[in-house]
Amino acid sequence: MKPTESELEILHILWEKGPATVRIVNDLLNERRKSGLSAPRGKESAGYTTTLKLMQIMFEKGLVTREEDGRTHLYAAAVRKNDTQSLLLQQFVDNTFRGSTARLVMQALGNHEASAEELDEIKALIAQIEENQSKP
Repeated sequence: MKPTESELEILHILWEKGPATVRIVNDLLNERRKSGLSAPRGKESAGYTTTLKLMQIMFEKGLVTREEDGRTHLYAAAVRKNDTQSLLLQQFVDNTFRGSTARLVMQALGNHEASAEELDEIKALIAQIEENQSKP
């Protein structure tokens, strides 16, 4: 299931921090928004009840798990970071570049001056992909 932008913000915190309470997630969301590290830049600070509601919805959607520890609920990511990133990237490529990875790469390289180091990494990745495809 594709997370919303706000849900993805919460997932990033849970992937980095591990299981956490709503209070901890809310505090970290607000710290990131103040410092500009959060993806939806310029968003206002998150209220506790808004974060709680979002995390309850995420639990219902299967994006997070919830364990009771007395009166406290600990939430953890139920989806893996790599799987979620792959899903979002594939949807982005499909929707924006009609499924063409080449168009995505050409656009990215055309809009960003890649360093020699980055270009070497890209060449090595291409060589590895070609090698894997040539194996029976």
